[in-house]
Amino acid sequence: MIPIKDSPTTGRFPFVNLSLIIINILVFFRQLTLTEPELHSFIFANGLIPKELITGLFAENLAVALTPLIAYQFMHGGWLHIGSNMLYLWVFGDNIEDRLGHFKYLLFYLLMGVISGLAQVAFDPGSNIPIIGASGAVAGILGAYLVSCPRARVLALIPVFIVFTVAELPAVVFLGFWFLLQLFQGVASIGVDVSIAWWAHIAGFVGGMLLVSLFGKRLNCK
Repeated sequence: MIPIKDSPTTGRFPFVNLSLIIINILVFFRQLTLTEPELHSFIFANGLIPKELITGLFAENLAVALTPLIAYQFMHGGWLHIGSNMLYLWVFGDNIEDRLGHFKYLLFYLLMGVISGLAQVAFDPGSNIPIIGASGAVAGILGAYLVSCPRARVLALIPVFIVFTVAELPAVVFLGFWFLLQLFQGVASIGVDVSIAWWAHIAGFVGGMLLVSLFGKRLNCK
């Protein structure tokens, strides 16, 4: 399912959410300008590599070791990867920024990315494959949205065989289906080499649900 828009309105302009989208897009366009060897070096230098993170925790320069926990959130592996992440962030992020306020929203977003990244590291600590993408942070926003705007509705494109239809769904149905899909894929990936960090998505979503109340009062979505 592809979200188009949601029903709640916001009381403040979501400039942090918009800034995050712009930064992600700019970094992606920067990646497109790199040659293949340059891109490979860029991803391995800034992506979150589980084995290197664990090794780096015992190094003298801890700040350098932890930098990828933030940097990896702004890198993407392709048009579909960044397109889907930024669309979900555009549709759902403004309401969470409205609830938390600008600065707390930024902290919350980055924290969700850190939590989801650490979850994937814990799941596969020996991996030398870089983790990149905003998916974990965005999943945290979706989890926060689920508990913040439970009565909201989402207009979405829904595939029916080979065509798409447009339908308005309760947010709990849309996001519940999204989470169950991630959970199914995560369980199916156990013991299998996969290119998608499903457990980062799962941890981000659950983290968003559980922690959003610590950052701001409950939002009465309208």
